[in-house]
Amino acid sequence: MAAPNASPKLSTILVNSHDTALCIVPPKHIWPSVERLRALYDQAYEKWPPHVNLIYPFVRPDQLPIAAEAIEYVLSQPYRDQEEDMLRVSLDAGDVFKHKHDNTIYLHDSDEARSARLANLRRDVLRALGHSQTGGYQMHMTVAQSEDAESSAHKFLLDKVRLLPAVAWDVGQICILVRERLQLNGSSTSQMKIWATINISDAAPVWHRPEQPLAFYDDSRLLSSPPPSDDDAEIGAAAAERDRKLMSRPTYCFRGDLWVPLGTGDRSLVPGAQATSTPEPLAISSYNVLAEFEWPPSGARYPHLLKNMLTNDSSADVWVLQEVTDSFLSFLLDDDYVREELPFVSHGPPDQPDIDPLPSLLNTVVLSKHAFDWEHVAFHRKHKGAVVAKFRGIGKTSSTGEFLPTVVAAVHMTRGLTDGAVAAKKAELQRIIKHLSSTYPDNPWVVAGDFNIPTSSYTIDAALEKKTISAQSASQLASFDTILADAGLEDAWLVAKAGFGDGKSTADYVVDQDYIDNGDELFEGEQGATYDPLVNGVAAAIVGSGSNLRPQRYDRVLVRGEGFLHITGFNKFGFRKSTHDEDELEPSYASDHWGVRCGLGVGEGNVDRPAVKQSDEISSLVVPVHMTTAPETLSAAGTVKECLADLGVIPTEEEIAQRKAAFDLLRSVILDTPSLTTPRATSTAAATSTDPKSSTRSQPRVVIVPVGSYGLGVWTAASDIDVLAIGPFSSNTFFALAVHRLRKAAQSNSGIKILRRVKAHTGTMLELEIQDVKMDLQYCPAASVAEEWPLALRSPSSLLLPAQTLSKLKAIREADYLRRSVPDIVTFRLAHRFIKTWAKSRGIYTARFGFLGGHQISLLLARVCKLVPHAASVSVGDLLVTFFAHYAGFNWARDLAFDPLFHSQRLPYTRNPSREPLAILGYFPPSLNTALAASVPSARTMADEFRRAADALLLRQDKDDDDNNNNNNNNNNLTWRSFLQGDAAADFLTAYKSYVKIDVQYWGLGLSKGAQFVGWVESRCVMLLVDLARRAPGLYVRMWPARFVELDESNDSNTEEETTTKEARDYRGSYLIGLDKLRADALANKDDLKAALAAVQTALRRFEENMRTDDRYFDAKSCWLSAGVAKRSSELSHLVLDARDWGRYTPGGDEESDSEGEDCEEEEEDYEEEEEEISKKKNNKKALKEKTEKGKGNPNLEPGKKLRTAADVMSRLRWDPGFDAADYIVGYEDRFLGTRERALDAWKTEQTDEEFIPQHRIVYFKRRSDGEVVWERKTRRDGIFGSGGGAGDTPSM
Repeated sequence: MAAPNASPKLSTILVNSHDTALCIVPPKHIWPSVERLRALYDQAYEKWPPHVNLIYPFVRPDQLPIAAEAIEYVLSQPYRDQEEDMLRVSLDAGDVFKHKHDNTIYLHDSDEARSARLANLRRDVLRALGHSQTGGYQMHMTVAQSEDAESSAHKFLLDKVRLLPAVAWDVGQICILVRERLQLNGSSTSQMKIWATINISDAAPVWHRPEQPLAFYDDSRLLSSPPPSDDDAEIGAAAAERDRKLMSRPTYCFRGDLWVPLGTGDRSLVPGAQATSTPEPLAISSYNVLAEFEWPPSGARYPHLLKNMLTNDSSADVWVLQEVTDSFLSFLLDDDYVREELPFVSHGPPDQPDIDPLPSLLNTVVLSKHAFDWEHVAFHRKHKGAVVAKFRGIGKTSSTGEFLPTVVAAVHMTRGLTDGAVAAKKAELQRIIKHLSSTYPDNPWVVAGDFNIPTSSYTIDAALEKKTISAQSASQLASFDTILADAGLEDAWLVAKAGFGDGKSTADYVVDQDYIDNGDELFEGEQGATYDPLVNGVAAAIVGSGSNLRPQRYDRVLVRGEGFLHITGFNKFGFRKSTHDEDELEPSYASDHWGVRCGLGVGEGNVDRPAVKQSDEISSLVVPVHMTTAPETLSAAGTVKECLADLGVIPTEEEIAQRKAAFDLLRSVILDTPSLTTPRATSTAAATSTDPKSSTRSQPRVVIVPVGSYGLGVWTAASDIDVLAIGPFSSNTFFALAVHRLRKAAQSNSGIKILRRVKAHTGTMLELEIQDVKMDLQYCPAASVAEEWPLALRSPSSLLLPAQTLSKLKAIREADYLRRSVPDIVTFRLAHRFIKTWAKSRGIYTARFGFLGGHQISLLLARVCKLVPHAASVSVGDLLVTFFAHYAGFNWARDLAFDPLFHSQRLPYTRNPSREPLAILGYFPPSLNTALAASVPSARTMADEFRRAADALLLRQDKDDDDNNNNNNNNNNLTWRSFLQGDAAADFLTAYKSYVKIDVQYWGLGLSKGAQFVGWVESRCVMLLVDLARRAPGLYVRMWPARFVELDESNDSNTEEETTTKEARDYRGSYLIGLDKLRADALANKDDLKAALAAVQTALRRFEENMRTDDRYFDAKSCWLSAGVAKRSSELSHLVLDARDWGRYTPGGDEESDSEGEDCEEEEEDYEEEEEEISKKKNNKKALKEKTEKGKGNPNLEPGKKLRTAADVMSRLRWDPGFDAADYIVGYEDRFLGTRERALDAWKTEQTDEEFIPQHRIVYFKRRSDGEVVWERKTRRDGIFGSGGGAGDTPSM
């Protein structure tokens, strides 16, 4: 080292080397604020330290010793002689250097005097190196680079740099840096290290050179280099740990008028607050507030966002916010309510001078009512990481007495659906779970935020089709749920939905209930969406169109309770609209995401505590559901849906549109409102007469809502639509008004037909045909329910309604609860359709035979959906296999199939084993057991079929090796289609040696009467099964729930245009019950067999006698029934299933038939008065027309064209399959009473009959459904044949 006073004699030393630099490096305690931004925005981060350059480029490395001596000499002269204060540097302003291709954003000193001293220092050093021209100098510290100086991104970044707290320090030394070349991860890079330092704080400056260049950073393996590979775990861990230390900050607490760092040892956190391990129940909310991407940020949405956060639907103890910007956080933390209720925050307000700005444009921030410390967990991608909050006073105590705080991890994962984005999501998910597992292995966890995991099967399939992602990426997406499940995390939405329903509030339900409930517009994975461009216009404007325009469940709250936390509720919020700007024409939502809130019960000793706490009584009755994974051949995505589509089970778009249009038409006619035509409107699950868009007239509130399979979204092309109307009128008034409006609409040829009006066991019902869609319309008088619709369905006050009203509301109440509580309604609907198809193919579908019906399948399937582990969504394949495996092992004779999440405290039901061999319980009174029609034989048959299905789907481990090999081979080829294949009915015909054969025959005048007769027979078959099981307990009896006919008869389509023979109305069919030994050792001797056969014969005789003596349905003049025992080979060889339509059957009687009693006549009183008034108006118009045309002749009549006789018309109406005789009325002249009417199918044609009326007394024929006269003698009108003066009808088949 040279002597201080030696004056070197040297020539000019060139300063043109980029491998060296002379600069000022601030003390390390000043680094963090700047480094947090440099780590994200400065390409030279960790290649250079934060520094202020004096000279760069500098001298060549080999000339550094000479240059150091010259600098030492020049600094020892003027700076000590002037007796000035130490050189001071301040960084309190931000600016930008604009280059040709990019820009450099930097900090600088705004004080001109201090900057001048630094410039003088630089000038003197250059002169010492032989340079007389020093040029201009702008002192600066580089923080970031940007591309376009006019872009919003550049302006946001410049503003962020300017928000950095000002720093200042006395310069004690200047540094000479030298570049060291490195190889890292196969790439060349470099790092500036200290070659020497020159101490300028002493009176005699000296320079010091270490033996080896010194690094500024602890590890030479740089964060700013490419992400380490998976096999370089050491580098990745070191980088992550360094980044964690850099990005983590103290929690801020509001005290006085400022936000201040929370002390590490302070447990008396705020006045009156005390740390406790058992606080009140917690609520955690997560909300993506949507950052402003245009400069300057308007802030117009900020009050609306704040309002969304402070409502009763969203208020929480802990908030996890995503896409938080500096301006929004400053606004939020300036609110007095937030300061009072959420005094702890992970990041302080950037507009407070002593607080750093947020590191990124989009940031994750945690606010809380309770004190916490936090750390940053870095992900591989820049700007991505998790905020992990550790709560000081909320936690559990371990077995060793250690306090284990509750941990909340706030995440915002990588967006997009590409191979790279999917890989990044998986790495981020694994990173946070690995960190939590290693750092907090026994602590309670909550992981909340925007996971950005696409859930819509439509979106994923479209990405596969477009090759945006590979099949491997699609498989990775499917594996995310498994990753979460393996970590023990439960999805709060799934758990709460299964236990409590969808959690919609009063305000929220009105916004999205119809859309969420409409399964035909949703694809798998779209239910519970928190990012919904189909509803949220803000989201739609961002994503554009195409497959991105689908709902996704991005935002989640996941919980691992560890016996301390348990989920008590879940809801979404943020559905309120407002106008943000004066230029905005329509109100919009505050964000493109809905927020989510999870309620948590807190307390130790709650290991495996369910979301709904069950009483001991209920817990003892629960049969747990264990998840069973589908075999590989059945687990491919989409295979179930493809199978059902091939079988025609899934409705086509045309069928969906047809039913929507038909329901909308019925709704508009009944409510007397314009027909809605928009897709959203026609998909409405319920419609009311008070819709302001529907009608301008003030009307009492009436609700029209679909129930049954259509209401639940599990319908097929063969399904009818069950419709329930709810309103304040009496049933008489409603049906009078409904019939009037329907008949009025029918006159306009709108495709509306009233088929018949019946008095069913559930009350009066209209059977309708609307645009070729069969519908059943029922009515429930319940004004309070209509006024408070739809929230009245779940109101406790609804239990105070009369039993009859509750009975009518039961279907819609249970469907509503199912829609709200099933975790994934789309998967549920797909599985339901598959199970229904399976049950039909196996002969165990039809509730009136004691087998499964649609509602029973819904209850059984929903129970499985809700009781499987809720860590993740379940695929439809796994759900189906779990369903069959669970019920294959179910003890139907002992166990109850019920929902313990609904009936959690008490089960208001007592089983009568002798009368109820099957117990499938619904949710609401008055009758809980929905399987009252089941018998011991039908229950046994169902159990056998469940076991058979499970054996077919799963490899059984109790087989020997050969069997296992065979099963493996069969299972490898098993598909959902092959599972459903096979002619089970044909197998049934050969499965038993003996059968009970019930023959039915009908040759009556109307198909509706035949349908009633057949339906009545079918409803009574259950009683025969019960009697057989009671009289012959050693017999195994199984009934096939469909008619069989002779092979040639089943091929008769009966579609001739005109039939005049009675044989065309001669319907024959048989019902079969297979007979076998119940066990191999049963009926072991001939005496037992004879006794059993005698018992069977006795039961059949009793059955025949009971059926034939029931005058309500059995008429020996038009139908017949017999029952006997048949052998398999001799009498059943030519039987096949009957494919003919015998008409629909509804339990109950036709209200308009002559056989009605006085009660029915009283019920019709209002209806008849209504019709009489309408008829008078029509007759007045008709009389006026006839008077005007009197004497002119009727222009509609064709002279010379003979009118067909009444006998001809009657014959055609009776025998032509295109007409339904039950829909026509005969008007005749009574000698004493005048014109009277009688139903056509009750008209007697035999002269020996006491009620015989000569045909010359017939004056007209009238159609019952619309009141139109189709044949009239006086006016020579003939709408049947077209004779006389009228055009004939062409019968529709």
